[in-house]
Formats: sequence, structure tokens, C-alpha cells
Amino acid sequence: MKQFKSLLIISTALLMASCGQKPAEQQTVVVEEAPKVTVVTARAENVPQLSTYPTTVEADIVNNITPQSASRINEILVEVGDHVKKGQRLATMDAINLEKIKLQMTNDSIEYGRIKELHDIGAASQSDFEKITLAYEVSKKSYDNLLENTILTSPISGIITNRNYDEGDMYAMAQPLFVVQDITPVKMLINISESNYSKVKKGMEVELTADAFPNETFKGRVNLIYPTIDPRSHTFPVEIIVDNKDEKLRPGMFTRVTINYGDNYRVVIPDKAVLKQVGADDKYVYVLNEDNTVSYTPVKLGTRMGDRYEVISGLNDGDIVVTTGQTRLKNNIEVEVVK
Repeated sequence: MKQFKSLLIISTALLMASCGQKPAEQQTVVVEEAPKVTVVTARAENVPQLSTYPTTVEADIVNNITPQSASRINEILVEVGDHVKKGQRLATMDAINLEKIKLQMTNDSIEYGRIKELHDIGAASQSDFEKITLAYEVSKKSYDNLLENTILTSPISGIITNRNYDEGDMYAMAQPLFVVQDITPVKMLINISESNYSKVKKGMEVELTADAFPNETFKGRVNLIYPTIDPRSHTFPVEIIVDNKDEKLRPGMFTRVTINYGDNYRVVIPDKAVLKQVGADDKYVYVLNEDNTVSYTPVKLGTRMGDRYEVISGLNDGDIVVTTGQTRLKNNIEVEVVK
């Protein structure tokens, strides 16, 4: 490391009256100046073990509303963004076939009643009764199915997030007519390292932030822990659920989920005390010794907390570390501590 030197000029002029000598030449004495540094005492404290996981919001339930057969759309009753209740009508389809099936069901119902009366008094055979019973059941089921696909209703309470057709269009079964999503609650899937498998419990609380709301923090909880570990990534999926009663979080939003795995009692130092090894990712600090020299000390860092670092290894509680003036330092060099 480059050393800085100051020159102390000492001039002597000795008059040797008895010898008549001239004044002596100037002499230059080089004095090394110790680098000036500031220091802080490293202290141990309880450090929350926080891990953050990027993820994307998903609806709790997603339903695609699709008639079972191609048909013309008579009426669209809802629009994208509308809130709907379970069982609410969304659209009506062409009812021509429905009327035909309804007429067939009505005729079968009348004939069923007639044959049943005769069967009850022994005037109709068991074979005839079974035949009309089957015919009536088939026509009724056909009518119920067609009715369900003629008057489309929502199977859940939620919000309309997509509509792919207009009134008068011929539904061609290529894509759903509507998409209905339940977003109260919403869910997210994160992948956690297997080293934390025993620490994750169903129901434990988490916090999350969303880029769409940079100044807000949302509360959630662990809803589902998958029972297997991915052998390639050595992670396991965990489902997070957020009540989302205000519906701020929407499917597709980018979020970051933070889980607190508890506290560890660790040494904490200012971030300005930490230096990075050139050409590597290794971190180190300079520790002040009793004789005012400093020691080059590698450290392993953990969680960053604002302008401070958790130190996993390399320092002890009470060690004094250099916080400024490190550019002039090397191992075992003597320093001057300033305030």
C-alpha cells in the first residue's frame, strides 16, 4: 500500500568562531505519519432472520365460462371489471334447440304419467313402463344440460376479468366466453430452501410488498406447504394467502414475500466497515489491536439491516473495527485513531 510521508526540515547553522567554519548544509529527515482512522465497537444483538421471495399474485379460484356446444350469443349481461355473485346470469345463448328439447321433455313427461297410471293398475307391462321412464329421464337431462348452457351463470362470487365475445357472435368453443376470478383472498407460490423446511409452519404470518403500492405492507400467512423437495433446486413450494378484502392486490402483480424465521444473537457492524476483496466476492474488515495496529480480518455476512450488517463469522462481540480511512491500510500497520 502506498505510504504517505511528510518531510521534516531541520536546519542547523553552527558558528565555529574559533575555526572560522561556514554554516552546515541543510539536513532532511523523513518521518512516517500513521494513517488516521475512525473506529466503532462491534456489538452482538438479536437479529431477525428474514428471507424475501419474489412472486406473482394469483386469484384464489379461476373459472372459465364456456358453453358445451357452439351457439349464437343472444345477450351479454356483464362486463369486464363487474363483480358478480354465485348463480348470477352472465349471458344468454340461442334458445332454438332449447325449445325443441323442452317440447320433447314435456311430451315424455305426459306419456310417463299415462303409462305409470296404467302400470299401477296392471294395464301396462313392466317393459313399457321402463322404456318410457328411461325416455323421460333422458329428455329431462338433455333439457337441464341445454338450459345450463343457454343461460350462463357464474359458479362463484368474484370479478369478471375477461370477455372474449360480443353479442351476436357465434360461440366457437375456441376460448371461454368469460373468465371469473375470486380475488378475496389471493394467493402466491414461493420456493423456499430445504434448509428452512422445519421452520415453516402452516398459519405462520408473513409480510409482503407490491411494486404497485411501494409505500404499503400487506399481511399474509402460510396456507399450504408442499410435502416434497425438488431434487434439482433443493427447494419446496409454499402457498401464501392474503385476505385482500380491499381487493388492492390483483392477479399478475409482482410482489415480494418476507418470512421471519426467528432471531439469532449475532455481531452487528456498520456497512461502511465492510470492504470487498478486489477480483473476488470475499468481504473483510480491519480490526484495531491493543497496540494500535490493525489486522486484516475476513468476515461472512448475513442479513443487511439498513446501514448495518449481521456478521455470521469472523468477529466477536467487543471487537473494534475501522469505519473510515481503510484505503491507506494494510495488515499490521500502525494507525492513529481520531474521533
